[in-house]
Amino acid sequence: MNADYRSFYRGRAVMITGGLGFIGSNLARGLVALGADVLLVDSLIPDYGGNLFNIDGIADRVRVNIADVRQQSTMNYLVRDRDVIFNLAGQVSHIDSMRDPYTDLEINCRSQLTVLEACRNYNPKVKVVFAGTRQVYGRPDRLPVDETHLVRPTDVNGINKAAGEYYHLVYNNVFGIRACSLRLTNVYGPRQLIRHNRQGFIGWFIRLAIENKPIQIYGDGSQLRDFVYVDDAADAFLRAGASDDCNGDVFNVGGDRPISHRDLTTLLVDVAGSGTVQYVDWPPDKKAIDIGSFYADSTRFTRTTGWTPATSLANGLRQTIAFYRQHGAHYLAESGGGPA
Repeated sequence: MNADYRSFYRGRAVMITGGLGFIGSNLARGLVALGADVLLVDSLIPDYGGNLFNIDGIADRVRVNIADVRQQSTMNYLVRDRDVIFNLAGQVSHIDSMRDPYTDLEINCRSQLTVLEACRNYNPKVKVVFAGTRQVYGRPDRLPVDETHLVRPTDVNGINKAAGEYYHLVYNNVFGIRACSLRLTNVYGPRQLIRHNRQGFIGWFIRLAIENKPIQIYGDGSQLRDFVYVDDAADAFLRAGASDDCNGDVFNVGGDRPISHRDLTTLLVDVAGSGTVQYVDWPPDKKAIDIGSFYADSTRFTRTTGWTPATSLANGLRQTIAFYRQHGAHYLAESGGGPA
């Protein structure tokens, strides 16, 4: 795929569920720049990441519908006349999924069926790109992990995200709703929720570094992870949405190279010029669902769409830290942001 995938979106009617969240709002910015007709759907459930400040600067160029994707009649109406749907709405906290599995089930399973049923009945020609997760693999048997690896989740969130993903594949294969899934690794960058540490550790680490506080590493810090800057993740969604070669398949979207927690925090503290690192024992609840080292092989997606991550970890951290130092008040307030 060449640069035509960007021109594909000019004048195109696009909907983003979870559009006021971290990845959704950054994707929206890219789509606005490409001249798309952008509809953002978000429930703004507290602590889930939706934040009106995330669309500061583009609020007059998008439409926002505050709605819950679990509501069938609402989805039936909103999907009509959309050319592409980026389905990013979800509950992403692994810890919360273990504490409240029924809510995770409702949001990550039932709501996916709600969106897909709306498409089947009211807009069968639409293209849907689902935000999957590397968490579906569980503890890896081999590294790097490619898409042929067994799906074997270690927590409720992983199970429900896997089910949501497979719903999309079934609707592609049986009902002809063109759909695919991007299994994202650790995405980081501006507009990520940093008020608490239940939605991934990288955003929390960045906050602690900015506030010159200790960053706690569980164990010896030797675990490996890969990281994707949010602009690169957004570019992956754009490519998948414009390509029918992705239909009916799953794709890893990972970083260009793995890094240990030890080296990650060393780099983060160096880039921020603040923060310290502490090594502590594993909390039992987190150790029980930990997957060990993980990094993804994104060859299939690169081969299909031409995507490669363009932002180095150091540059991505630098841009993220600068963003929060300028706008941090909008991400630390109890209300989860403020008027855009």
